[in-house]
Amino acid sequence: MQLGVMGALFGGMKLEDALDYSRKIGLDAIELPAGGYPGDPWKLNGIARDKERLKTLKAKIADFGLKVQGIAVHGNPIHPNARQARADHEAHRNAVLLAGEFNTVVVNFSGCPGGSPADKTPNWVTCAWPPDYEKAAEYQWNRVLIPYWKQENDFAAKYGVKIAFEAHPGFCVHNPELIVKLRKAAGRQLGANLDPSHFFWQGIDPVEAARYLGENKCIFHVHAKDCAIDPKNSSVTGNLDTKSYGEIKKRSWIFRTCGYGHGEGFWKPFISMLRLQGYDGVLSIEHEDALMSLAEGLEKAIGFLKPLLIREKAGAAWWF
Repeated sequence: MQLGVMGALFGGMKLEDALDYSRKIGLDAIELPAGGYPGDPWKLNGIARDKERLKTLKAKIADFGLKVQGIAVHGNPIHPNARQARADHEAHRNAVLLAGEFNTVVVNFSGCPGGSPADKTPNWVTCAWPPDYEKAAEYQWNRVLIPYWKQENDFAAKYGVKIAFEAHPGFCVHNPELIVKLRKAAGRQLGANLDPSHFFWQGIDPVEAARYLGENKCIFHVHAKDCAIDPKNSSVTGNLDTKSYGEIKKRSWIFRTCGYGHGEGFWKPFISMLRLQGYDGVLSIEHEDALMSLAEGLEKAIGFLKPLLIREKAGAAWWF
């Protein structure tokens, strides 16, 4: 296993500076933002079609001794607003081409359409009753989500690229079961970006999530990101919290630097389960801790995770 970083947090830096810093603090890989919500700070959207720029990009990354582990274009390509859907779709397609050049995965959200063809905004369905919601979910999955991702599964397959969904609330695919449901319905290029932070506050055990996704052979990428639940606030509001991320003291949960939401008692079994299920790739640190600066949060995460990684291949069972 290796450590990497989700590069969107370096959006204010030049690419060369971000790569140099990543190398100096001991990272092995970088996940490149190329559109959607992570933004496109280094103008990578469409670069796969420009052979000279692509050659320069590959040389820069190689010069700093890093590898690319993931092209991040988290967006909503099935948004009911056609303009946004088109932009996110184009970013996704370009990410597939770029991922093919680096032999890596595309990291995205499943997206969320409206609850009917007439809607103008997404409708995240979280219950089966009243019946309106059941009908909305059926429309979303059968008429929008599955047809769209079948098409994108086939496109990605042409380039040998896998698509790793981050199971994020607000989108149709927000838990491990739904990742597998979409994979079975739309194609085997589809799988998981396993991010434990979103599972903690949904009441999902990330270790068991890793087991489930691993047994379904679809852990394609992993985010190293932590979460802390405020027991006082959560006991009153629950964890479906729409307050601003800036209202730290009032929220029922916030994202934390790895080790500050959960300690080794979680991260060691989680990393061991990844190894058990055959994942020996990169843990891509996604730093969104509002209590720490960019540098402190990222460097503390590296210092915490490095000793916990399992880097060598398992030896023979010499004791029997």
